[in-house]
Amino acid sequence: MLVGLLLPAVQQAREAARVMQCNNNLRNLALACHNHESSTRKFPSGGWTPHWDGDPDCGMGANQPGAWCYSLLPFLEQNALYQLGADGGNTKSTDQINGAEERDATAVGVFYCPSRRATKTYPILSDSQYQANNTYTKGGNYAKTDYVANYGSAHASGQAQSYTPSSVDAVEKYAWNNDKEVTTPANGVIFKRSEVTLGEIRDGTSNTYLIGEKYIQPEHYENASFTDNNFILWRGADNDNHASTYPGRLPLQDRSMGTYNHRFGSCHSGAFGMAFCDGSVRRIPYSIEEETHQNLGNRRDMKVVSVDF
Repeated sequence: MLVGLLLPAVQQAREAARVMQCNNNLRNLALACHNHESSTRKFPSGGWTPHWDGDPDCGMGANQPGAWCYSLLPFLEQNALYQLGADGGNTKSTDQINGAEERDATAVGVFYCPSRRATKTYPILSDSQYQANNTYTKGGNYAKTDYVANYGSAHASGQAQSYTPSSVDAVEKYAWNNDKEVTTPANGVIFKRSEVTLGEIRDGTSNTYLIGEKYIQPEHYENASFTDNNFILWRGADNDNHASTYPGRLPLQDRSMGTYNHRFGSCHSGAFGMAFCDGSVRRIPYSIEEETHQNLGNRRDMKVVSVDF
C-alpha cells in the first residue's frame, strides 16, 4: 500500500523535473536565437526546402539552405558540428556530402524533449531524402527535433514543397514566388528563407511566439510514418521544424487520433512549452483560445494579447 501511494508522487516529481529540462531546452534555443540576432542583426532563417542540408560555406540568412536548427549550432557550443563539410565553396563536393552525412547522424540533446524520447537518431523516409546540394541519400537513422519554429498564422502549406532548386547556382533564378509565404506572406518569425529583424516584430517580443514544442502522435515517436517527424532537423523548412497558428490548428497534447500537421503541442499534460521572442519561456495551456493563439503567432497584426498563463 505504501509503495502504491508513493509511486504516483515519485512519477509526478520525475515528470516535473523533465518539464523543467524541456523548458531549459527552449530557453537555450531562444538564447541562441538572440545571440544569432546580435551577430547577424536577424533571427535565424528557416532555410530552403527539406531536400537541402546545411552548408557552412553559404553563411547565414536567406542564402543558407539549412534549417534554423543548423544555423543555431555555433551559438549552442556546436561549431564543430556546424563546420562539418566546409570546403571553401558552395558547390557539391565529397567533403560537403560526407560532412553533412556525419552531421545528419548526430543527435544534439537540446533538441529533444526528455519526456518524449531519448537523445538518439531515428528512422527517416528513404524515398524523399536528399543529401547536401541535392544528392540522393539512402534511408537510415538520423537526428530529429521535438521543437519547432513559429512561421505564423499564414497557411501551413507554404513551408513544404516537393520541388526544389537543382543546384546552388540555380537558386537566384528559382521561382520562390511560387511559395505560399510569398503569395500569402508569412507573418511569423522563422520561415523559409526568412531574415526577420527585431524591429519587424511589431507586436512586441513578449507577445510573439518564437520556438515551441511540437505535436507528434505517440505511436510515431520512433518511426518516420508521421509527416511532422519524417525528416532531419538540420534540413530546410518543413513540417518537422516549423509549426503554424493558422486557423484550425490549435495546440494538442500528443494522442493517437487523426493527422494533425504543423501544430504546436507536446507529450506533457495540461500545457506545452513556448519560448517567446523576448527569451522568456512559458507554459501555454492547450485550452488557449484560437484567436489568441493566432495573434501570438503573428508578429505584425498589431493585436497585442495578454499571455499571463
